Amino acid sequence: MTTVLDVQRFKDEGRHFAMLTAYDFLSARILDEAGIPILLVGDSLGMVMLGHPTTLPVTLEDMLHHAKAVARGARQALLIGDMPFMSYQASIEQAITSAGRFMQEAGMHGVKLEGGGRVIEITRRLTEVGIPVMGHVGLTPQFVHQMGGFKVQGRTEGVPSKLAAEITGALRIPTIGIGAGPATDGQVLVLHDMLGLTTGKAPKFVKRYANLAEDVARAATEYAEDVRTGRFPGPEHEYSANGAAPASQGHKDREEIRYGG
Repeated sequence: MTTVLDVQRFKDEGRHFAMLTAYDFLSARILDEAGIPILLVGDSLGMVMLGHPTTLPVTLEDMLHHAKAVARGARQALLIGDMPFMSYQASIEQAITSAGRFMQEAGMHGVKLEGGGRVIEITRRLTEVGIPVMGHVGLTPQFVHQMGGFKVQGRTEGVPSKLAAEITGALRIPTIGIGAGPATDGQVLVLHDMLGLTTGKAPKFVKRYANLAEDVARAATEYAEDVRTGRFPGPEHEYSANGAAPASQGHKDREEIRYGG
């Protein structure tokens, strides 16, 4: 299993590594088996999975629900739970309680906090009680209104590639970038962006490795047409009373129906 020490070793050895978001059991299982070393249960699920315009409405209970599903699907990846808005800002005690739930209830191996200097003391206390912390600086979605929208801030908190390179070179710990150029130790993308499941123009920093939104739409249209015309279901999709395929199909389709197994 990938651990925090493994990720540190990646940096020490000059090995670049990938991180992807995961929000459910099946995607976590697929990505885990594909060898992705770090999976982030990001509060981006508020926009990608729940349809909110920002991450701000996402609750701690939302995050724990999805994190538990991801933990059931992954066996090898380092799992990081994203602390949602107002789950850690009120006090250090609140932060410890919220982060502890990610570890104890949801099976995460660490948590992610947004902000730089404002969360230093929270980070110190969390690590003191044994909770690994991933920081998040630059474009911080939980501060979207304070920043005036989703845009590179450049001189203060948005991270252009040159600044990301300087930060990466100055730090002993690994850095992971999204839209911060190639010099960071790792790269992260939102799974749905990477797979082309989100529609519309992709952000500049996204590389789409598939075009699944079009594939899903095509498959759904073809399925609906097959149902309308009677092409589906066909004889090969039928079962007899004892659960086997009809006699005309022989025994080749006699199999257990399972999901996620």
